[in-house]
Amino acid sequence: MMNSMIFDIITIFPKSFGSYFNESILKRAQAKKLVQIKIWNLRDFTKDKHHKVDDKPYGGGPGMVFKIEPIVLTIGSILKSEARITKSETLIILFSPAGKQFTQKTAREYAKKYNRIILIAGHYEGIDERVKKVFNVLGFKFQELSIGPYVLTGGELPAMVVIDAVARHIPGVLGKAESLEEKRYGVGVPVYTRPEAFKWRGKMYKAPKVLLSGNHRQIDVFRRKSSKV
Repeated sequence: MMNSMIFDIITIFPKSFGSYFNESILKRAQAKKLVQIKIWNLRDFTKDKHHKVDDKPYGGGPGMVFKIEPIVLTIGSILKSEARITKSETLIILFSPAGKQFTQKTAREYAKKYNRIILIAGHYEGIDERVKKVFNVLGFKFQELSIGPYVLTGGELPAMVVIDAVARHIPGVLGKAESLEEKRYGVGVPVYTRPEAFKWRGKMYKAPKVLLSGNHRQIDVFRRKSSKV
């Protein structure tokens, strides 16, 4: 298995990602080459002069559908760009409200199992169904995924969510203390810092005494009991 995880995002809005991926933890992860994030503009793989990526659905109905040609050509180009990664290490994701629910467990599994994740940020009424068949026939894992029980206008936000959640589980992306805290207590543990007491509109708000006690055993018990997971 490779040390670096590659994320490829297929989108018609390539400028949507820079401000988020070029900050904080993900910026450092890319600088260390633990994570690579590549943005692919779907319009670059169209053949007509208007760079048309969608068309009306056969059989009628509202909305537009992403065409098969530009998506297949884009994914084909992505796969050629990193020949060292095998089919078993590659996952292709299409974001869909009907897809598998994305969870913390899913993020951990992705980080362990795959070295390349291709994310299709769809829009409109979805993509031509034949795209799935093309890559299933070629032996690639193709999965429909939902980040929550709601519908968004596009797949750009879900792509950022998945990359952020998966990247946290790649060794070296988070600091040791952050990783240890998550493994020991789960998530949702309440935290406090200075000042010890804060007064607002006549009422005093104090940090729990146990956290100031220096008794690490009691602090550990408090945090375990306070964990929401």
